[in-house]
Amino acid sequence: MTNPTSPTPAPKPPNHVRVSWAGGRRFDAARPGGVAIRMDTTGETGPGPVDTLLGALAACTAVDVVEIMEKRRTPLAELAVDVIAHRVQSIPRRLDRVRLAYTLGGEGVERVHAERAVELAVAKYCSVRDSLAPDIVIEYEVTVNGAPGAVQMAPPPARFANTPAALA
Repeated sequence: MTNPTSPTPAPKPPNHVRVSWAGGRRFDAARPGGVAIRMDTTGETGPGPVDTLLGALAACTAVDVVEIMEKRRTPLAELAVDVIAHRVQSIPRRLDRVRLAYTLGGEGVERVHAERAVELAVAKYCSVRDSLAPDIVIEYEVTVNGAPGAVQMAPPPARFANTPAALA
């Protein structure tokens, strides 16, 4: 998450991840010298690549929610994100629709602030979300201290706001 009032940060170095075949349908991904995560298309020893992508989307938005709530001086005691994704039937079986269900809890957490934090995370700050195709429908819902909220539709990423796919 960036602060729009701060000076433009220095560019980040490019991300470098190496994926190594671990036999069968298993692959380990890591930054050079870093801790690896296992991807397994069979689901036996780790999530598959699409599940890993969905986990990255959830984690990317969740870290922004945590930071936004901390800046509001309302730290969370609980945060979980359930992701349900639908894929097209044709090959490649790309994502078509994703629903992010946020569960937030903690003393003093107010719905209006929790929902705004999630909205900002999904629609503005998450680089993983902004890297997805603009025609993937993203919905989200927020449960605060056990009370569910309404499902919201996320707008297309800002960089696609005026493209034909976003306007359809």
